[in-house]
Amino acid sequence: MSVASEIPHILVVDDDARIRQMLEHYLSDEGLRVTTADGGAAMRVALHKDNPDIILLDLILPGDDGLALAQEIRQRLPEAGIIMLTGRNDPVDLVVGLEVGADDCIAKPFHLREVLARIRSLLRRVHSAKGEKAGNQVLSFEGWSLDPGRRRLTGADGREVALTSGEFDLLHAFAKHPQRVLKREQLMDMTKGREWDPLGRSIDAQIVRLRKKVEADPKKPALIKSVRSVGYVFAATVRAGGNSYHD
Repeated sequence: MSVASEIPHILVVDDDARIRQMLEHYLSDEGLRVTTADGGAAMRVALHKDNPDIILLDLILPGDDGLALAQEIRQRLPEAGIIMLTGRNDPVDLVVGLEVGADDCIAKPFHLREVLARIRSLLRRVHSAKGEKAGNQVLSFEGWSLDPGRRRLTGADGREVALTSGEFDLLHAFAKHPQRVLKREQLMDMTKGREWDPLGRSIDAQIVRLRKKVEADPKKPALIKSVRSVGYVFAATVRAGGNSYHD
């Protein structure tokens, strides 16, 4: 991931050039990456080039309906945050904006610090939701499919393999950190809530049982390999949502 992609991206859609410039300068100074658009057409061009984390969307735009644009954004970018900007002090507009998919509404005129606070609050929610979704992605490796959301492990033939809760949590921890040597203490932390003995012998016993279920030859493990005097490494290439998964 590039440095630029790690900076939250805000798209400002407003037909008032002064508001666009004011928000762009202020939010950029606060460390955000800002793109501006003066209406629906320019917004679509901007969305085609890059996916913003949050869209500040004016309710009233010449030739465009902000509510319709909010619905369009929600269908296209379900994970993006939308903050409606409205010059009307009408509670109905605010309610309708929320009903069509906006996450928040700010009435004009507004204080820039309030806008920034709302953006930061929404960014935390957006990133939390993305992280939760990523945590529930199906992980695939060597013909196996691990579904964290449904807590299921299925083989290449589609048959489900029964795992205990501890075995599942351990395999999930391995699959989220492939090609990385993990100490017993790290595995205990990653599967917090499990009952492990302080010397890690429960981890070793759990891995022996897990190998019998996922290894072609448990006596010569190819997936969960031991690293002498250190811990274990999950040697498989893991894919999440069709893409290679890297720790």
